[in-house]
Amino acid sequence: MPTPSPSALPIRRLTHSDLIACADLSEDRGWPREEHKWGLLLSAGKGYGVDDPDGGLITACVVTEYGPYGNPVLGAIGMVLVAERHARKGIGRELMRHVIADMGTTPLTLHATPNGRPLYEELGFKTTGRAEMVRGRFRPEDTEPRVSTRAATAEDLPTLLRLDEEVFGADRTHVLTRLPAFADQVRVAEAGGRIIGYAAAWPNMDTHVVGPLIARDTETAKALLASLAAHTDRPLRTDIDVRHEELLAWVKERGLESVAFNAVMTYGIAELPGDWRRRFAPLTVAAG
Repeated sequence: MPTPSPSALPIRRLTHSDLIACADLSEDRGWPREEHKWGLLLSAGKGYGVDDPDGGLITACVVTEYGPYGNPVLGAIGMVLVAERHARKGIGRELMRHVIADMGTTPLTLHATPNGRPLYEELGFKTTGRAEMVRGRFRPEDTEPRVSTRAATAEDLPTLLRLDEEVFGADRTHVLTRLPAFADQVRVAEAGGRIIGYAAAWPNMDTHVVGPLIARDTETAKALLASLAAHTDRPLRTDIDVRHEELLAWVKERGLESVAFNAVMTYGIAELPGDWRRRFAPLTVAAG
């Protein structure tokens, strides 16, 4: 029997048991394996993939839904990958069309690389913003931050969930409740006894990724970043909305360097919900 065409193979839902196959697919395309991140995405989101008859996956992606269970108000698409041996055959396009159809009327968002952007534009996504990835060893300032920060506690969680929904524009409880196990640090900023921001740092290869980063203003975002940096010996990496020009200039002065730009794209909505002025960085570009 001849091997069926990849485009004729069924798209199935992935589970946490597919983690190694997803990491292998990342590696096949020259990406880091990122097993820790794949674990979060496959447990908190919906994975889609096509099995290769010769073993492994031909293609995969993950959608993280936000809002009421069963009636999401936003879906974030990430980790869209096609195995190198099957690239440029329209398989990624077919997977994306399937995901869009499966999500029905739910608005969608994703972060697109320059290479991926033409495909998403063809499918009807519109560019609504940009994020700049920065990476490096953070050099602390000589002066004390003007905003007080501390490690988050279990008692802070209800407050963080309320603040996050207000800023993000949708309920992320099913993802944020996984943060204590996923991240190495979760810290909050306070003023007058009230939480005005929070941020996490989670391990990814040899770095700590800062995200989410939610803050009342730029000074609060700076204090949270500095406090996370003070409690790790790894380089930091984060993806900052380019509209936060002051924060981007500051992190570059402190030793982080620009690595790449991604287009923030939406489908079914003109712009993302929530308050971008207080949303400085996503949990990960793969999940918004």
